[in-house]
Amino acid sequence: MRKLLVIAIILIANNVHATGTWSGIVTKISDGDTLWVKPAPDQRPRKVRLQGIDAPEICQAWGAEARDALAQRVLRRRVTIDTRRNDDYGRALARIELDGEDVAGWMVQQGHAWSYRYRRDDGPYLAQQTAARAARRGLFADSQAERPRDFRQRHGPCTLPVAGASR
Repeated sequence: MRKLLVIAIILIANNVHATGTWSGIVTKISDGDTLWVKPAPDQRPRKVRLQGIDAPEICQAWGAEARDALAQRVLRRRVTIDTRRNDDYGRALARIELDGEDVAGWMVQQGHAWSYRYRRDDGPYLAQQTAARAARRGLFADSQAERPRDFRQRHGPCTLPVAGASR
């Protein structure tokens, strides 16, 4: 019973900031679709996942390049976060903008991520993905590029060092 209470408290705490718009400074990049954003100087950074894309795993081909591209684009910069909900890992799922530009759309357009497919839906960035594939940008230059979901099913998760300052 005590375990269930602890789990309930954790779930509630994770969803306190489940929705809403806020801004902060990007302090760390974990991979091509996950970053840490510090809302204010006196607050801890929050883990945020770019909604609508799936970037290669960090140990997968193009994983480090995707992480580095995201870091080069947003690290130490102020971004606007429009949080939709939290995922199963406690990360905020959000649309992130840098100077009014959709960061997830930019990642797909530059060939650093796929539009996130769900069931029969090709995802919100299919047009950007189609353009990146036609131009053979980034990971789309590799005809053997494997979607992260398929990679995880075959190899499991992976972890490597992250770009940026410590939390």
